[in-house]
Amino acid sequence: MNLTDRALAAFQRTMPIEEADAHCDIPCGIYDPHAAQIGALTVVRMVQLIQNLAKPDASASKEQVDAYLNSLSRYVAVKEEHATLAKKETLIIWTDYFRPEHLEKFPDLHDLVWKTMKLASKAKQEINMDASQELLAGIQRIAEIFWETKGATTKRQSSLQTVGGELVYPVPAS
Repeated sequence: MNLTDRALAAFQRTMPIEEADAHCDIPCGIYDPHAAQIGALTVVRMVQLIQNLAKPDASASKEQVDAYLNSLSRYVAVKEEHATLAKKETLIIWTDYFRPEHLEKFPDLHDLVWKTMKLASKAKQEINMDASQELLAGIQRIAEIFWETKGATTKRQSSLQTVGGELVYPVPAS
């Protein structure tokens, strides 16, 4: 044991640290599936842009090829970034918000989250519109369950984005 380790051990003996438990890293109590939905919707949009990107033909200039590769690489990077965001935000709600009583009420919740996370990975790995749409649908269902656990009803509303699609919103109680 070196000098630093001995000093730390002596400090811990004189000033013991009390263990604290919380439901999350910072128990703020603020959770919302909106960011996950926007992430999934962005994945769908990036796949649309990639699928509509015209590949240059053999006679294309270097500038045209460079422009194509630049757009393609940027779309792929944003797609992967937002699939990761959708995963992160969903996992925060899964691990920090949902409790055993929610699983009792929604017994398919664990399987739904697991499959949705697998779809997020697939959406990152591939240019796959079906997987992207299924990712959005899974996150929308998780959002509906989330809001129901808070006693709210939900509505699906047009995203009003170029991509189209819907987002799940809570309906305020009257």
